Amino acid sequence: MQHNANLTLAAPAVVPWNKGKLIGAKPPLRQKHIWAIRSMLQNEQSKRDLAMFNLAIDSKLRACDVVATRVDDVAPNGYAVNRATVRQRKTGRPVRFELTEHTRQAIDDYLKVSRKKPGEFLFAGPRSGRGMTTRQYGRIVSEWLISIGLDPHLYGTHSLRRTKATLIYRVPGICGPCSSCLVTPR
Repeated sequence: MQHNANLTLAAPAVVPWNKGKLIGAKPPLRQKHIWAIRSMLQNEQSKRDLAMFNLAIDSKLRACDVVATRVDDVAPNGYAVNRATVRQRKTGRPVRFELTEHTRQAIDDYLKVSRKKPGEFLFAGPRSGRGMTTRQYGRIVSEWLISIGLDPHLYGTHSLRRTKATLIYRVPGICGPCSSCLVTPR
């Protein structure tokens, strides 16, 4: 009789790791979010963050590739180029992308202030000579999102990757891959 009583005891319930958390794809930023972040970064005069934000939007690169970008990739002669090529870490394939005028200007301003040399990481971490980690980059993106009133749990680094492609397909009148329509607000 005691043997049957032990069988009827319920096992403790296991709480799923994602209970109450937002899961799935992070949505892209909207054009008003892009301009809010750009304006905020320009007002703060944060040259590194503005260059990083603009490069992330233009390049459509993953976070690991944005932080691994070197000065040679975007400014081989000391000035930002119109088109840059970066080899993706995940796929190993080169990705070619166009840098808008805003991005080129932001990168040039940042290079002038930071005195970066060819071969160095474009965005260095707190320890000189080392590149920024994806975790540090994620924290910076979270700060940008919070500063304009967005939930960093809903948006993230991958939102930046998805933004430009979404805007190209959504906004009527965008002229193509140059997306110069993103440079000036409508």
